[in-house]
Amino acid sequence: MSSLGRASALLAAGTMVSRVTGLLRTIVLVGLIGANRAPAADAFNIANQLPNDVYAIISAGVLTAVIVPQIVQAAAHSDRGNAFISKLFTLGTVVLLITTAVAMLAAPWLVWITFGRAPEEQQALAIALSYWCLPQIFFYGLYSLVGETLNARRIFGPFTWAPVANNVVSIAGFLAIGALFGTPLEQVNQWTPDRIAWLGVTVTGAIAIQAGILLAFWPRTQLRLRPDFRWRGVGLGNVGRMAGWTLLMALMGLAAGIYQNNVASLASGEGPSVAVMSYAWLVFMLPYSIIVLSIGTPYFTQLAEHAHAGDHDQVRADISRSIRILAFFLMGALAAVVAAVVPTSRVFTTVGSDAPDTALVLLAYLPALIPLAVLFIVQRTFYAYGDTRTPFLFTLVQCALIVITAFTAQLLVSADAIPVENLAAVIALGQALASTIQTILAVWLLHRRLGGIGTATWMIAIGRFAVAAIPAAAAGWGTYLLLGGSAGWALASQLTGALGAAIIAAVVLVVYIGLLALLRAPELDALKGLVRRFAPSR
Repeated sequence: MSSLGRASALLAAGTMVSRVTGLLRTIVLVGLIGANRAPAADAFNIANQLPNDVYAIISAGVLTAVIVPQIVQAAAHSDRGNAFISKLFTLGTVVLLITTAVAMLAAPWLVWITFGRAPEEQQALAIALSYWCLPQIFFYGLYSLVGETLNARRIFGPFTWAPVANNVVSIAGFLAIGALFGTPLEQVNQWTPDRIAWLGVTVTGAIAIQAGILLAFWPRTQLRLRPDFRWRGVGLGNVGRMAGWTLLMALMGLAAGIYQNNVASLASGEGPSVAVMSYAWLVFMLPYSIIVLSIGTPYFTQLAEHAHAGDHDQVRADISRSIRILAFFLMGALAAVVAAVVPTSRVFTTVGSDAPDTALVLLAYLPALIPLAVLFIVQRTFYAYGDTRTPFLFTLVQCALIVITAFTAQLLVSADAIPVENLAAVIALGQALASTIQTILAVWLLHRRLGGIGTATWMIAIGRFAVAAIPAAAAGWGTYLLLGGSAGWALASQLTGALGAAIIAAVVLVVYIGLLALLRAPELDALKGLVRRFAPSR
C-alpha cells in the first residue's frame, strides 16, 4: 500500500500542477479569442476538439482498457514482454499515421457534421484551423501509447507531468499571438491566414512536445523497442478482439458528442455554446483529473494484477477501498465548486456579466462528478478481467440518453419553451443524467458478475461525506456573499475570479474536513497519508 500511496501522491502533484497550468492556459486563451458570444472561440473549439474526437475512436478503449492489462500479462513472458510491446508499438504507430492522414483529408466533412448549423464563414474558419489541429491525433496517440506502457511498468510520474510542458508552451504562444495581433480576436473576420497558422502551430506543437518528453523516460522501462511488422504469434489477435468492443464504444461516444455540439452550435453568437461547454467541462474535469486519475490509476494497475491472478476477494477489496477514497476527496471538491461556481465561471468569460450564464452550464455538469468516479473504477474492473463487451453495453445506454436529451433541448428551444441562452445548460444536464444512469447500470452488472462489490459499504461512506459537504457548501456560498456576490470584486476580472474561487474553496474544504473529523471518518487517514507524502521529512 505504501507504493500505491507514493504513486498516488506523485500523480496527484503532477496532475495538480498540470491542471493549474491548464487553468492559466485557458485564462490566456479566453483573453485571446473570447468564450461567450464569441463565434471565433466556437470555431476554434470545434477544430481543436476534432483530433480528440478522432483519436478517441482508436485509443479510448484500446489503450486504457486493453493495453495495461495486456502489458501486465506480457511482463510474465520470458522476454519480459519485449516482443509483444515492439509489435504493439509498430502497429500502433502505423494506425496513428494512417488515421491522421485520413482525418486531414476528411477535415471539411468532419467540420460539417459537427458544426453544420453554423454560418459558412464560421465553418470555413473551423476548417482552416482543423488542418493545423488534426496532426495532434498522432502525437496524442504516441503520448498515450508510451504513457500507458510506463503506467503498466509502474512508472507513473512522467505521464502526469508531461502536460505541464504542453501548457507552458501554449501559454507562451497565446501571449505572443496577443502581443502581435491584439486581443480579443472574437470575430471570424479577424482571423487572417497568418493568425490561423500561429494558433495552429502553438496548440499542435505543444502536444508534440508533450509526447516527446515521455519518450525521454522510455529507458526506465528497460524494454528494447524496435520496429517489428510481424504481427502474428504474440497475442495481438486477443488485443484486436478486445479492442473491437471498445472501438464501437468510442464511435458511439464520438457520435453522441458530435450531435451535442451540433445542437449547441444553435446558440453560437447568442449565448453559451460550444466554447463555453468546453471550458465548463474543463472545470468539471479539474477535480476529476486530479483526484480520480491520480488515485485511480495506481489502483487500476494493482486491480489488473489481482484480476489476472484470479484473486477475486482482493479485487472486491480494491473496488470498495478505491471508491470510498475517491468519493471522500471528490465530495469536498464538489461542494467547493458548487459554492464557487460563479467566480469560477468568471475565469472563462471576458465580461463579468457573462459569468452567471457560464456558471449555469458548469452547475448542470456537476451532478455526474461522483457517479463518474464510481464508473471509472467499475469500468476498469471489467477491463481488468478482459471484458470490454459489458462496458460497451452500458455505454450504449449512456450515448442513447445523451442524444435523446440533446434532441429534447433542441425541441424546447424551437418551441420557445426555454431561451436559446439556456440551451447549453440543458444539454449539459442531460449528459449528467445519462452518466448517472450509466453508472447505476454498470454497478449492477459488476455486482452480478463478482457476487457483490461492497456497494452498501461505499454507499454509506458517500452518504457520510454528503452530510459534511452540504453545510460546507453553505459556508462557501456565505463566503461568496460576503465577498460581494455578483456585484463584488471577485467578478471584476478573470484573475480576481480565480482568487475569489480559491478563497471560497478553502473555506469549504476546511469546514468539510473539520466535520468529517468530528464524524471520525476513517477515510481521513488517506488525506493524512497524502499530506505526509508531500510534507518535507525531518
